[in-house]
Amino acid sequence: MAECAVTTVSEKLIDLLVHKTQLFRRVHREAKALIDELEIIQCFLKDAEARLEKGGMIDGVKTWVKQVIEIAYNIEDVIDEYLLHMAQSYQGQSGYLGVLSKTGNLLKALKPRLDIASEIQNVMASLGEIRKRSERYGFKSLEQRSNSQIPNAEQHDPRLDSFFIEETELVGFDTIRNELVRKLVEGKSTRMVVSLVGSGGIGKTTLAKKVYDNEAVREHFECHAWITVSQSYDMEKILRTMTKKICAVAECPLREMDSMQELINHLRQYLQTKRYVFVFDDVWQIDFWKVMKHALPSNDKGSRIIITTRNDIIAASFKENSCDFVQKLLPLSQELGWELFCKKAFRYEFEGRCPQELEHLSLEIVKRCQGLPLVVAAIGGLLSTKEKVMFEWLRMLESLTYELENNPQLTSILRILSLSYHDLPHHLKSCFLYFGLFPEDYSITDVKLFKLWIAEGFVKEKKGKTMEQVAEEYLIELVHRNLVEASWETVNKSNRLCRVHDLMHEIIKLKAGELGFCQILNDKDSRCRGKIRRLSIYNCNKNVLDAIEDHGVRSIFFFSIENLPKSFVAGLFKKFKLLKVLDFSYAPLDHLPKEVGNLFHLKYLNLRNTQVKKLPKSVGKLQNLQTLDLRGTLVHKLPFQINKLQNLRHLLAVYFDEKVEFSSNSVRGIRIQWGIGSLDGLQTLTTLEAPHHGVDLMKELGNLKQLRRLGISNLTTENGRELCSSIEKMNHLEHLDVFAASKDETLDLQSISSPPPFLQHLVLTGLLKKLPEWFPKLENIQQLCLSFSRLHEDPLKCLKGLPNLVNLWLYQAYDGEQLHFEEGGFGKLKVLSLGKMYTLKVLKIDQGALPLLEELGIGPSPLLKEVPSDIQNLKNLKLLKIYQMPRKFVLDMQPGTEGRDYWKVKHIHSVHFWYRVEGDVYDIYKLGDPHLLEHLQS
Repeated sequence: MAECAVTTVSEKLIDLLVHKTQLFRRVHREAKALIDELEIIQCFLKDAEARLEKGGMIDGVKTWVKQVIEIAYNIEDVIDEYLLHMAQSYQGQSGYLGVLSKTGNLLKALKPRLDIASEIQNVMASLGEIRKRSERYGFKSLEQRSNSQIPNAEQHDPRLDSFFIEETELVGFDTIRNELVRKLVEGKSTRMVVSLVGSGGIGKTTLAKKVYDNEAVREHFECHAWITVSQSYDMEKILRTMTKKICAVAECPLREMDSMQELINHLRQYLQTKRYVFVFDDVWQIDFWKVMKHALPSNDKGSRIIITTRNDIIAASFKENSCDFVQKLLPLSQELGWELFCKKAFRYEFEGRCPQELEHLSLEIVKRCQGLPLVVAAIGGLLSTKEKVMFEWLRMLESLTYELENNPQLTSILRILSLSYHDLPHHLKSCFLYFGLFPEDYSITDVKLFKLWIAEGFVKEKKGKTMEQVAEEYLIELVHRNLVEASWETVNKSNRLCRVHDLMHEIIKLKAGELGFCQILNDKDSRCRGKIRRLSIYNCNKNVLDAIEDHGVRSIFFFSIENLPKSFVAGLFKKFKLLKVLDFSYAPLDHLPKEVGNLFHLKYLNLRNTQVKKLPKSVGKLQNLQTLDLRGTLVHKLPFQINKLQNLRHLLAVYFDEKVEFSSNSVRGIRIQWGIGSLDGLQTLTTLEAPHHGVDLMKELGNLKQLRRLGISNLTTENGRELCSSIEKMNHLEHLDVFAASKDETLDLQSISSPPPFLQHLVLTGLLKKLPEWFPKLENIQQLCLSFSRLHEDPLKCLKGLPNLVNLWLYQAYDGEQLHFEEGGFGKLKVLSLGKMYTLKVLKIDQGALPLLEELGIGPSPLLKEVPSDIQNLKNLKLLKIYQMPRKFVLDMQPGTEGRDYWKVKHIHSVHFWYRVEGDVYDIYKLGDPHLLEHLQS
């Protein structure tokens, strides 16, 4: 964690030197010296944190680590304050010369640079003291640690999984393995050295282990040992380990004071009369064999040595006679790679065979793995945990290049284990500690978590991926390490709810407090201790601002706050000018002061479900803002200045009126003037209110080619064609919600020739009359909601072939009398809701239709007289929801002598009856509930 803080500061200093050309030469010199000093401190810090992680830290050293963190925080404050002052100096001026054109502004512009030079000098003095104390505690630099006996803090050997490959998963090695075993046990009596050489991930360790563990090999040799060499090997330590392993049985004397020469002699004398086999795995240097060969006598007993290496020159250096040979391992053929991939990716289902719809993408993935068995196995193993849908495969295919180019062995995947906090890389430590900001048992959606991590600077860029995709990788790794629990919010898997176990939450709070990472303030504990970077104010009615002495707080969250006086809010903006994250969601806030515009560094502003009615024009100054969340607020219109926010990635502003029954009018978007098309970095825009005669605005949306999620409300027929044209340009779009201006307004979406390829969620609310012709092309669609469509033709004929559809809502979508779910249709559908089908009389479900359906909703459909008997065909159905159906329909379902239809539903785990109270508020009763009968009587 301390390493992360120092790295962040170093990156900021480098950015300052590269991009801020207005710095004095003196400041450049001081900043460069500071970077050099931080690099030295960071080397010592690695050693200190390694000791901490091994549990060997004394209080003084722990204090030293915290002092380093505070110094890093101080440097960050100096930089951020400088940038803030410079930004304030330039506001309203035409560049740097504009500032200097006025004598009064000259001193204003120079002062921040004079201040930063002075502050850097002060920090340098503090770092000097820190460095002296590091020497007092005996910390070693990175170079010194490479040959020291201090236990390192590395994660497990990335080749460990190669030792435990199941026999059934060994692909492409049968012939070469059998040949090697034969040569080892049947070859000449001359000592033989076999060098296995190939690129990383080619399977050298796996092959060597399978040969070494072969029963015939074990029985043939009198002594044997497996030695992992690695890049930073210690020859004396290896020799001593070998001596202990093979001489223990013979009780050869071994003294701790034995020199390397004496160890070699011990081994050579003992092995002189033995038939031995040794494996030296992962050899990186030629010098290794120059020493080791003296310990291994060529005794004419048929002894064997196997080495693995990535270097052809090293492999050749082991060949000293005609018996020795180099075995070059080649990549797997496409056919063998395919066999291995299927064994790993589909080991839990489909009997190890690839579904037809995934074959093309799977072959592309195997091809991109370049025939490296460990990569194929790792990617296949990772995909075995994913849903078997084209979208997941496409995402993997898109990101595979980065993994293969930068990490040939895919150690980031192989290392996904259940480890403790100290085993986490420093960037994940920050992500993990972030859960300390939330109350115990609190669940946060993954998408919100990603936005926060990105705003905090925890997420690093990766080629070919969005920051959100990288953040998702971080979360997945934390889940796989059993540190974070993540469960899907709904069956359609649109959002994950993330939390940590209560005990882990306590550990996080303790660690976060020690490091000054974050703190929760409440009525029981409203005292802020030391330099704290992040605060949560939880269920606290005190004015805690006075208790916070540190003005360098970067993030503030509010939870369960009953009262938020305007004076408190004004004081907050005045005191904490370096804020990056400000989360007022669900707080009693009704006004956002104009001083918010002074928060130059603000990247995340959440006003969700507050009573704020208007945004001040000063929000246009928030040049670093990435996320603006206005969902559930009373803000109807955004100021024109919003178009200045060139770093804005997520604009969320939808409002659902739960007091009225769902309709196109119950969803309200936000009005934006022209210019939205200039925010070409937007990934989320939901929901935008389309103005009447708003063709130009719909056309502007075509510039937003990075959009992943788009919501449009108040759409008129007139604007539909231009919207379609813009949507066709959004190749990354995953979610699309469109709401018509009224229930009688036709959604004209027919002109889309090809929908966005990654579209997973589609909501269309408004008159359609017929399904658009591009619907059959929705190959990746998982969730589809059609409301008030009033279709004349049975939509099931078109929809049944969508290969990945999981959720289907049809809400007053069809005006016909019969719906027929045919055999073989909707193979992956899990949730089906048939609402407000006022003309529906017959519901038919063939045997073999809807094989995976878990949840079914019906009603109100007053013409449907009884529960369809075909419901028995739904063997996986767990929940049946009945909405406001006629009294007789419901009574016939009840258990007892009068329930003539009870036999149709008794196999279903849960049957619920929903009756609307007002708006979208319902009373819910269970099957056989006496209160339900009372309700029906009344």
